[in-house]
Amino acid sequence: MRVKTEAKREAILEAASKVFLELGFEGASMAEIAARVGGSKATLYSYFPSKEELFIEVTLSAAKCHLEPVFSALAQTSEDLRHVLQRFGERTLAFLCTDAVVQARRAVIAESGRSDIGLRFYENGPKKGMEELARFLALQMAQGRLRPTDPAVAAQHLMALLDSETVTPRLLGIPSKCSKVQLKHAVERALDVFLVGYASRDAGAAAP
Repeated sequence: MRVKTEAKREAILEAASKVFLELGFEGASMAEIAARVGGSKATLYSYFPSKEELFIEVTLSAAKCHLEPVFSALAQTSEDLRHVLQRFGERTLAFLCTDAVVQARRAVIAESGRSDIGLRFYENGPKKGMEELARFLALQMAQGRLRPTDPAVAAQHLMALLDSETVTPRLLGIPSKCSKVQLKHAVERALDVFLVGYASRDAGAAAP
């Protein structure tokens, strides 16, 4: 009986990431991924029962690696609120607008009409990030920097504003790339709107 190892699992994820990026979700096959790893399809399926499961894990692993430090910094800071949200927005969008992530999200959306891959992806990825952001915003409300309201809804509004000029157009290939300067200005405009709606009048939060 073969023993599963973390090293083997990571090797599979690394190979799968490259195959998905090169061929897309539909073009990729478990056979191709197994060949890249240097093993059999049976071994691959013993770690991941389906291509959908493997795709979700590849996507979420990349998100965890890049975004976990972003959320950790968000929770530990006591700096000016606008400055904190600006940095959070720029770092988050820099990841979400990369080619690999855009391609992954396109694939998830395309497959969502045929399976529950969209739900599973959301539950294990974006939903958890939204909950982290909501906890941070709830703390800002408790400290009087933001007006008291539902932090989960506020988090959704903030992310929607951040996505509107960047992630959403990128999913459609408009534009093909987003520069650091473009992301910086897009975050500034998103925060202009967000803080007008959510900043506490008594706190003197940096609203336009």
